[in-house]
Amino acid sequence: MIQEGTSSVTSSPHQFFTWMSLSPGLGSPFPWPRELKSEERGLYLIHLLVACANHVAAGSLENANIYLEQISQLASPDGDTMQRIAAYFTEALADRMLKAWPGLHKALNSTKISSVSEEFLVQKLFFELCPILKLAYIITNQAIVEAMEGEKMVHIIDLYSFEPAQWINLFQTFSSRPEGPPHLRITGIHKQKEVLKQMALRLTEEAEKLNIPFQFNPIVCRLENLDLESLRVKTGEALAVSSVLELHSLLATDDEMLRRNINSPSVSKNVNSNQSHRVLQMNQRTFGEWLQKEPVHMYSPSSDLATPSPSSPLSLAPAPKLWSFLTALRALSPKLMVVTEQESNHNGPTLMERAMEALNFYAALFDCLQSTVSRAPQERQKVEKMLFGEEIKNIIACEGLERKVRHEKLEKWILRLELASFLRVPLSYHGMLQAGRLLQTNNYDGYKIKEENGCLLLFWQERPLYSMSAWGFRRYD
Repeated sequence: MIQEGTSSVTSSPHQFFTWMSLSPGLGSPFPWPRELKSEERGLYLIHLLVACANHVAAGSLENANIYLEQISQLASPDGDTMQRIAAYFTEALADRMLKAWPGLHKALNSTKISSVSEEFLVQKLFFELCPILKLAYIITNQAIVEAMEGEKMVHIIDLYSFEPAQWINLFQTFSSRPEGPPHLRITGIHKQKEVLKQMALRLTEEAEKLNIPFQFNPIVCRLENLDLESLRVKTGEALAVSSVLELHSLLATDDEMLRRNINSPSVSKNVNSNQSHRVLQMNQRTFGEWLQKEPVHMYSPSSDLATPSPSSPLSLAPAPKLWSFLTALRALSPKLMVVTEQESNHNGPTLMERAMEALNFYAALFDCLQSTVSRAPQERQKVEKMLFGEEIKNIIACEGLERKVRHEKLEKWILRLELASFLRVPLSYHGMLQAGRLLQTNNYDGYKIKEENGCLLLFWQERPLYSMSAWGFRRYD
């Protein structure tokens, strides 16, 4: 949502495009970029980013460098929405370029300090500043409450345990059950011991206040390294699993095998021109109808683009870690699993496919964050840099097992989970109503919740940003 600028586009989009020439190798495709109005600058930056990504994908680093220089004159991490997005995409593209010189890339990153505590704090900031996680927690909790009706012993596995507020809300609901609260055990999984320690203290304190028999089982590890035997599931427990923005980490795999299959002579080589339009599907408050009507021309299809991607829901990239995890989880026979994931396809095999999807997705995400926290610029910038910016870098600059941020859309999650013998369970209508009340009470304008085949999509304006689905297990007698 570009609102910082007070001016509007004075000429038609068609006229504006005729002024621009994005031919490879030109140092300045627009003669007076600093005089651009906010909306014009946003459109110009999109074209520069697409052109730069094309050159990076083609391995034309000299031309890519020219475009990076142009973008850097306009991008800013504290500017308007499109300037901010451009700053982080520029950093991601530059990082990918540097990997062509492994020694240089390693030398420049050799003293970089990765603070797990800072990562944890920025996730807390995202929870506080944006309602998305609050909505996911409310809907997940209501699904668990309904699935556990009448159960006396409940065990919840939290696949990414960092926010006690979710389970405190569940405690309060359980404490008001007519038959009394169940004996509750939560297994929390996180890579940092201190985070789990704080979770245990806070939840134990709240359980004592509400007189709920409670145990917290901390497991310090990444999800990909989880040994399911450490979950210590006991006979007689009703088991539920909560996965909030975490399951996609198990999709990381060696992509070379997939590339060899796709690049076989039997596969026709064509460029999916629809990719150029995806970035333009922004909501009206972001760039306006004038931007949606104009195509972004990818003038120099590279070898990266020439590889068609598995766009059909039936075309799934191999994910042995996910399959192994789901198979082992199924053996535990949980009553319910609720999955929340980003609603975008950032797991495509080509750079350009991922870049266009990411540009579309994060433009909407930056926009909704601005609408919520415009009065907290420092906190907003931390979330954008340390959370969104790092995700963008991983999507754009990394390949193979190093690429952990592999978001997929609901249609693919449905297929993956059904292939693993999961059965879809409709999410609670009451949970949807509770989430809607949260949006109304806190004046979160622009956010919407829509039901789709028993699943839920969380929207910003007309753009779905996150999906939620609930699952049981197919049993064979």
